[in-house]
Amino acid sequence: MTSADASPSLTVVRALLALGVVFVLLATTGWTTIRHRPVPGPSRGAALTAWAHDRIDRRPLPDPATTPARAVAAFFAGLGTARGARLAERHPLVVGNLNGAPVALRYRANRITLGRALTTERVRIDDARLSAEGRHEARRRVDRFASLMRPGRQILAFDPTGTGRTAEVLGDLERARRVSVVVPGVDTNLLTFQKTRGRYGAPEGMASALYAAEREAAPRTRVAVIAWADYTAPAVVGVDAVTGRLAEAGAVRLVELTGALPGDARVALFCHSYGSVLCGVAAPRLPARVTDLAVAGSPGMRVRTAAELSTHARVWAMRDADDWIADVPHLELGGVGHGADPVAPEFGARLLSADGAGGHSGYFEPGTESLGNFAAIGVGAFPSLVCARADSACHDGISGAEGA
Repeated sequence: MTSADASPSLTVVRALLALGVVFVLLATTGWTTIRHRPVPGPSRGAALTAWAHDRIDRRPLPDPATTPARAVAAFFAGLGTARGARLAERHPLVVGNLNGAPVALRYRANRITLGRALTTERVRIDDARLSAEGRHEARRRVDRFASLMRPGRQILAFDPTGTGRTAEVLGDLERARRVSVVVPGVDTNLLTFQKTRGRYGAPEGMASALYAAEREAAPRTRVAVIAWADYTAPAVVGVDAVTGRLAEAGAVRLVELTGALPGDARVALFCHSYGSVLCGVAAPRLPARVTDLAVAGSPGMRVRTAAELSTHARVWAMRDADDWIADVPHLELGGVGHGADPVAPEFGARLLSADGAGGHSGYFEPGTESLGNFAAIGVGAFPSLVCARADSACHDGISGAEGA
């Protein structure tokens, strides 16, 4: 065997060994720390079936799977407020998750579904057939649903089926000029949507911190922030965490969300950990209103360079010096692994400082340069960005605040 023959084989062996390291790291670093078993809940399938059989003025209702958001919006505009409200009461699980339906009506529909889900879980707590673990899970779901129903919370999406999905809006989404969407990573579900301990590592805390920072950075700019946990994320160490299957499904949902947002606000995506994989897959299909795509603690975006994302949006990347994700091999082989490192200079992203983040889960902690940079992107205050290095070119081609 010649050296020329041996070289490709050696490359493959090294790649396979590196992928083995990926699994070891994921098992030891806490990327996935909580496991949830699916629990009974309202059937989305049954809700969709009931919707499909309903009629308004003898006309079928718009198909949630195939009707464009603009056509859904036109349908509800033709219904009027009163009939739209009655439809939401009959089919809250569908209307609450229907892109193009009026935002206020989605909030109302999701409160109805939350109330029903809360009642179901309260009954389950007293079910003698449940194991101690099952009752504990039911109590946690009761606490989560009750919290999401608190006055003032604006739930844009809610599906309690299995481990569940949700999205929450901070601010006035219909009047906002700038909308930020937080896309979280592995182990995102209804029970991990918000936390008391480690609040700013969970979607609700991330979005709350970003919203407060944006309002401080630009008090006169109308902003809204969406905590977007409306996709099925990898839940345990395994194939899902190091492949793109769930990212691809989630990307479809993210593209649909950004295309259906009301008004003409500019949109920025803030993608953490596995959420950056999802954003990378979604990038080529994002609407023109998405002007910025920022990733933090990324294992890769399933491309070799930022140019391969085929997006008009500016691509930003940051990683804290103490983030363990730096030790995960940035490669892809046979669909396993997520590709090049977004903070590598050759990737081509605009590199930002993450000073103060303190590891993999601290990018949205108040007072950090990472959060300050996110807020500056969110409101278009680009001159205030802090680049990763003094000689970095993260400001190149940008002048002043754009469309604030």
